[in-house]
Amino acid sequence: MVQSQTQLLDQMRAPVPYDLHPPQTGIYGALQSSQGFKGSSSGLYPSMNDFMGLDITPDMLASNNIVAVKYDSSAVAVPSASASTPSHGMIAPLSGQSAGLQRGMVTQGIREMVLCKGTNGKVGLRCQAISKGIFVSLVESGSPAALAGLRFGDQVLQVNDIVVAGFSMDKVHDLFKKANVNGIRLVVRDRPFERCVTLHKDSVGHVGFIIKNGQITSLVKDSSAARNGLLIDHNLLEVNGQNVVGLKDKEVVRILDGAGNSITVTIMPNFLYEHMIKNMSGSLLKKAMDHSIPDL
Repeated sequence: MVQSQTQLLDQMRAPVPYDLHPPQTGIYGALQSSQGFKGSSSGLYPSMNDFMGLDITPDMLASNNIVAVKYDSSAVAVPSASASTPSHGMIAPLSGQSAGLQRGMVTQGIREMVLCKGTNGKVGLRCQAISKGIFVSLVESGSPAALAGLRFGDQVLQVNDIVVAGFSMDKVHDLFKKANVNGIRLVVRDRPFERCVTLHKDSVGHVGFIIKNGQITSLVKDSSAARNGLLIDHNLLEVNGQNVVGLKDKEVVRILDGAGNSITVTIMPNFLYEHMIKNMSGSLLKKAMDHSIPDL
């Protein structure tokens, strides 16, 4: 069926529903590349003269109350394909494709585990009491606790069938001291105070946040960090599942630089973090904390 130009102009004035699930061809769905639509002379967006191959003049647009807006393609942030950005050009990554997300995923689920004591007679963890709960504040590198998969911020619910809600830190530590060498049963909730955010590096390798003493202090406007909901006044705990608590900022930046284009960071509100590490020295956190990369 052949339509007249008048009918086409009527269709252009009609409201167009927004597609909540556009084809995955880039961050804006319909955009194919930074060169814009095929046959377009205006960069990212087609001019009204080129619409569907019709020769639509400005007088025709004015007579039908259609306003043509000229877009400046240089003001539209579309990442270019390069060695540091994937060809699909997305600013927010597809989280399910991230190995770092799998390592750093915070499920807040409950798991059971069995520990033993090491040659030093210890399981290799320290706890902190917060709001009537007991939380793991230190997991020593190479310890039974580290081998069992305990992580900073895990909540210990039971030790050998004893519910530890309301216990003091010292009372929980005493339970571990008095426990047998083998068969120490724990019930643990996965990091209830923490959350993870998956970010994507831009063309110069940045994700868009600044840290000072491990704390996120500022976000870059329109960066991946800002777009994906990262927050200031939070401490950076993990990068792709690797614990960075106690490391110097330059060491954390080095880990971020080498973490690939897609990065999952685990964060915790600063006031909770400060309570977690209360009375622990920075050197203890750096030297004793397990900073290994978790297995998938």
